[in-house]
Amino acid sequence: MSGLLEVKNLKKYYETNRGTLHAVDDVSFSVEKGETLGVVGESGCGKSTLGQAVIHLRKPTDGKIFFQGEDISAPSSKRLHELRRHMQIIFQDPFSSLNPRMTVKQIIGEPLRIYKVSKDKAELEGRVAKLMETVGLASRFANTYPHELDGGRRQRIGIARALALNPSFIVCDEPVSALDVSIQAQVLNLMQDLQEMLNLTYIFITHDLSVVKHISDHIIVMYLGVVVERCSSKELFDAPLHPYTKALLSAIPHSDIDVPKERILLKGELSSPIEPPPGCRFAKRCIYATEKCSQDSPEMEEARPGHMAACHNIRLVNDK
Repeated sequence: MSGLLEVKNLKKYYETNRGTLHAVDDVSFSVEKGETLGVVGESGCGKSTLGQAVIHLRKPTDGKIFFQGEDISAPSSKRLHELRRHMQIIFQDPFSSLNPRMTVKQIIGEPLRIYKVSKDKAELEGRVAKLMETVGLASRFANTYPHELDGGRRQRIGIARALALNPSFIVCDEPVSALDVSIQAQVLNLMQDLQEMLNLTYIFITHDLSVVKHISDHIIVMYLGVVVERCSSKELFDAPLHPYTKALLSAIPHSDIDVPKERILLKGELSSPIEPPPGCRFAKRCIYATEKCSQDSPEMEEARPGHMAACHNIRLVNDK
């Protein structure tokens, strides 16, 4: 693998009263500069934990993280402080992620003050004004507080704050899931425009497949802490391989009500991510599961050129 960001066998575990919770378990991927990697899956699959572990908002349990060729798996406090200039995050909830006691210009200017980017107050305010203009925030909102604005404008504040230090890589943790549909489209278009203008690299985390389809170059599908499928965005939607991915795609609403669409309903008991037993974690909900599935964990294999999937019965699942 090669790219701006490389993640190899990343793990994030939590100790609980019932045992060790495997939130992220042996995940590997690569993201090229200027591209977007979509990370999808149901709530609780570990996708947000993965994004936060990559930029060390959560300390990884094990694995390797390389950024621009440098091993940042266990950076010192000083090095991590420096890395924050290049690696940022946009949070899911645009209200709880903003300080309610700070004005818009104070929130956006905070990273600039912490890193002492501006030599004086005039330069700082000029930079803040430029950032507000870049994300489509009118200058009249500079002295307002987050509670005085709607969700779309709040998220634009979060985006401006993430851009303040000119990062090259941003984790987008469900950045539009808390917004109205019409506002979602505006924010997504803004993020795509910024990516093209600033040559940004994104990890875009979401549970909404209709959103990830249009913004991602490649997609990984997660289930209970593990990756079950990885390929280009077009390939995933045109020819998915894993039964879990097929079920997710079948749940996307169809725009033409006259065209019949088969919905794949997942049944069976969810496996526990706490001390998971051997075998495929999707086996209890999979209609193709065999005895081998409950005994051996499937490895990611290249079923088609550039299309990876972890399934013992990949040929049976796709034999039509």
